[in-house]
Amino acid sequence: MGEFDAIRPYDDTEVKAVLNRLLGDKAFLAILTHFRFPRLAGSLGWILQPAIARKLRRQFAGIETVAALQDKVEHYVDHTIERATDGVTYTGVEQFKSGVAYLFLANHRDIVMDPAFVNYAVYHAGLPTPRIAIGDNLLQKPFVSDLMRLNKSFIVHRSITGRREKMAAYQLLSAYINHSIRNDCQSIWIAQAEGRAKDGDDRTESAILKMFHMSRKDEPFGEVIQSLNLTPVSISYEYDPCDQAKARELYIRATTGSYTKAPGEDDVSIALGITGYKGRVHVNFAPPITELFDDTKQLAIEMDRQILGGYRLFPVHYLAYAQWDDADPSLKVPAAAKIFPADELERAKEEWQRRLEGCAEEHRPYLVLQYATPVRNQYRVKAGLPL
Repeated sequence: MGEFDAIRPYDDTEVKAVLNRLLGDKAFLAILTHFRFPRLAGSLGWILQPAIARKLRRQFAGIETVAALQDKVEHYVDHTIERATDGVTYTGVEQFKSGVAYLFLANHRDIVMDPAFVNYAVYHAGLPTPRIAIGDNLLQKPFVSDLMRLNKSFIVHRSITGRREKMAAYQLLSAYINHSIRNDCQSIWIAQAEGRAKDGDDRTESAILKMFHMSRKDEPFGEVIQSLNLTPVSISYEYDPCDQAKARELYIRATTGSYTKAPGEDDVSIALGITGYKGRVHVNFAPPITELFDDTKQLAIEMDRQILGGYRLFPVHYLAYAQWDDADPSLKVPAAAKIFPADELERAKEEWQRRLEGCAEEHRPYLVLQYATPVRNQYRVKAGLPL
């Protein structure tokens, strides 16, 4: 057994066997049947599932490598993106060099689509897609684990509770990330913090940066970071399909002090995040960090400055900021009408009003918060103010 076998993505030699296993998995086929034929899946699922399995076997016959699988799946990914967005744009990919691996550290708003949009940008720039960090809390079903590890995902063990076990898991994760970039020349995508920024406040956890260094403690921290080509990534959604669910959770946390997820809640978030309307999406890749940082806190501040500064603000963000009770009067934030054309702003007003009306009244301040916070953060960066 290899050192990283418990967490690494599947390699080319495993693709065929895992595909065969997936196409025989009843739970996986049931999900596909429900997605493709929602009205018939209940009564006729026993007929539809074998038919879907046969069709998929034909479509994926001859697929024996991860790259070939991604090429095959890209058509479906592009189709999903076209249906659920008004277009995806990206900046900064031109700086990346073929044959060089990067450590992409990104803000985190959506469980599946954050890395999917980074993959989309990198793939369409003609570069190899990164390996993706995914928490084991999302891999409770065997077929989900198989799907994600086929798509270059590696496992972050977040459900471990013992201190010693946690340290061992982070040590292994650190070693794998360093090995992937330095030995395999394979880029990595990982979120800047554990869990989504449900309040729109994207901040880098120092512990994530510290983890990168854990497996190379005999080397200076700053030099280790430089060797990993640490690259800040900003993923901007015009609209968040899960914004009302996030507002509800934030309200419950604020009024009760805690929030307990219902069974299957992550599955619902994943499905809504994939298929729900997002408006426009933009991905910005800042230049890799070259400055020598000896302190995780100072590096986290710089990552925040780059990620928040690279976030694309849409009209809805300015509309929300204008309604926000906690707006900072000292910041020179212009009105949306001074930035955007009248027709674009009018469309945004209609969509924003629709979202407000669809949200329970007591939850609305937390809906406003999600869209307003990125404005405050970016204008603080522009003004050189502390975050």
